[in-house]
Amino acid sequence: MAARLALTQITKRYPAVVANDGVDLSVKAGEIHAVLGENGAGKSTLMKIIYGVTRPDSGRIFWNGVETDIGSPALARQLGIGMVFQHFSLFDTLTVTENIALGLPKGTRIDALERRIADTAHQYGLDLEPRRHVHTLSVGERQRVEIVRALLGGPQLLILDEPTSVLTPQAVSKLFETLRKLASEGCSILYISHKLDEIRALCHACTVMRGGRVTGVCDPRGESEASLSRMMIGTEPPPVVYREKPAGETMLTVRNLALPRAHPFATELAGIDFEIRAGEILGVAGVSGNGQQELLAVLSGEDTRADADAIMLEGLAIGRRSAAWRRGHGMAFVPEERLGRGAVPELSLAQNVLLSHQDDATVRRGFIRRTAARRLAASIIERFRVKTAGPWATAASLSGGNLQKYIIGREVARNPRVLLVAQPTWGVDVGAAAQIRAELLSLRDAGCAVLVVSEELDELFEISDRLVVMSKGRMSPSVKAMEADNDLIGRWMSGLWTGNVTEAAHVQA
Repeated sequence: MAARLALTQITKRYPAVVANDGVDLSVKAGEIHAVLGENGAGKSTLMKIIYGVTRPDSGRIFWNGVETDIGSPALARQLGIGMVFQHFSLFDTLTVTENIALGLPKGTRIDALERRIADTAHQYGLDLEPRRHVHTLSVGERQRVEIVRALLGGPQLLILDEPTSVLTPQAVSKLFETLRKLASEGCSILYISHKLDEIRALCHACTVMRGGRVTGVCDPRGESEASLSRMMIGTEPPPVVYREKPAGETMLTVRNLALPRAHPFATELAGIDFEIRAGEILGVAGVSGNGQQELLAVLSGEDTRADADAIMLEGLAIGRRSAAWRRGHGMAFVPEERLGRGAVPELSLAQNVLLSHQDDATVRRGFIRRTAARRLAASIIERFRVKTAGPWATAASLSGGNLQKYIIGREVARNPRVLLVAQPTWGVDVGAAAQIRAELLSLRDAGCAVLVVSEELDELFEISDRLVVMSKGRMSPSVKAMEADNDLIGRWMSGLWTGNVTEAAHVQA
């Protein structure tokens, strides 16, 4: 029986890199097949070739045994190929329904489509509001839109590029149930992820890539995470060493922060109280869309509607201060959206440095010091081992993981007194994730106060000193990370902390 999909000697070259170098790949009907590799290994390029977004320079593609030229995403969808991209392909100013309608035949009734979206989202546990505008969605909610859009097409082959990077453990379990059901019905699934435990639990086969080439094929169910890591990066990732240490003076204080919705689909914030001290990491857990986005906006200065004294930075009331003022007083910010907010896609890495480094070193008397910006970008690239052609490469040319390393490196290089980070290791391979977490711990050890919003509970437990949970715009009490557990945090993620604060003696008010 012919494979559902077979690639033979696929090669794709770009001016500075060979993204795919003679790649062979075979996927059977009903098989969940992982493609594993570090950031920049060529995985996403290969998936774009399969989906018709990118054309290979050479090689052959066979679909159900027939050689096929997949010249466009429209043709891919006609064949029965669906794809969920790591970098979302959604229009911010359109609703969820309007975005999904763009990929459907002309004449599709919007009201009927809304019902289909709601039914499919409910069926697979991916809650969505069809009439909501995309620009109001968090990254996790946008991920759901992409997954539902792909599922609506009833694909024979579903490509998932980092599908669980911003999903909660509960949502991941539900997604895995869906994928196993799809596979049992004959749908083939190409699954790209850096989460080795997921690959071992879900996938039937695994193709490993390094430097654009296939370095091995295995059954991940018979491998350990250590052996998969060695196949992927040539070694095991270095352990992240957490050392408990006493925190210093209070750097950021939030008292009785309340904020009405900025738009009909936003989350209202109410009664937010917490503080972060120097030399401390406060982890914020919660299901995407429960107010984390709104909290980060008001803390970073993107939203200045809060009462002035609701947010205090080293004793200064900053609730009405701008983002630029806060940066000037030692605050740094890594948003969850890399392209468009964390970096300008069309600008070079050296130019993107200027988004947060506008001091005498890079700008003097209103003139940009290009050489200084290039040197700073080069130092970030070297320190964080970013795979790129150089400081003048555009942000859009980097893989998601490498761009994430660059953005975090850019903020860390400012030596901030307070750092706000959203989803620090989203879509980042195990080696790079370990490096990023180590850098955050080093910054904390140097006296920085760090707030980390993440939907990776393991990550929060690994690096946080204290944990809080956001649910429906409210924040739980804090608890020491080393004394918390998944059960407690899971219940708090459902908002079940009111009246139960004393249920564990280790809860810190």
